[in-house]
Amino acid sequence: MEPHAWDLRPEQAITLQQQWRRQVITEDLLGPVTHVAGVDVGFEDQNKVTRAAIVVLSYPDLQVVDSALARLPTHYPYIPGLLSFREMPAILRAYEQLRVIPDLLLCDGQGIAHPRRFGIACHLGLWLDKPAIGVGKSRLVGKHAEPPAEKGHWTPLLDDNEVIGAVLRTRVGVKPLYISPGHRISLEGAVHWVMACVTRFKLPETTRQAHHLASNLKSNLQPAASQSATKRSSRR
Repeated sequence: MEPHAWDLRPEQAITLQQQWRRQVITEDLLGPVTHVAGVDVGFEDQNKVTRAAIVVLSYPDLQVVDSALARLPTHYPYIPGLLSFREMPAILRAYEQLRVIPDLLLCDGQGIAHPRRFGIACHLGLWLDKPAIGVGKSRLVGKHAEPPAEKGHWTPLLDDNEVIGAVLRTRVGVKPLYISPGHRISLEGAVHWVMACVTRFKLPETTRQAHHLASNLKSNLQPAASQSATKRSSRR
């Protein structure tokens, strides 16, 4: 995709989303996956500074092998549905600092589970031409039934009878996550890879580690608890 400016007016940004959404691929077009990454964004100084974090983990053992943090002045206002225009400049700056380039991105936010089917995971995946998944902690759009209580079970997220995501139970007894394809991955593939990155926490280890770094919890940036490759391979 051709790069674009980040200071677009809201109506221009919406038009761009509607145009770029046509390029989103919701099929599994991944090569070998040996490194996965979590992407998350926080803010400092009363939202005047955007703080973007990317943490790269080896796969399947989910050990932290690289991370990057970028801080940039926040130039775009908070507008629901246009958060990628506010957050992506700092994310891309962090991505440029990586020494280990991931094969798959798990983004804190939405993929196609978005009013215009173009959340931040779509935007970032298209910009970098990388497989990407939206891992939302809350629902932006759509309706769903409550997923079963068992870990790994999910129900479809629907908007106008279109399946736009999965409401996924990653841990028994906790609220589900909202998973949706970002780019170069199917819904089933997105669910599979999220669960493949889940250890004993609600969030997959990718976005959990990125959240720690984006939230200035650097002391928590550490390898995941040991887990047998056999258990993880059973989720693949």
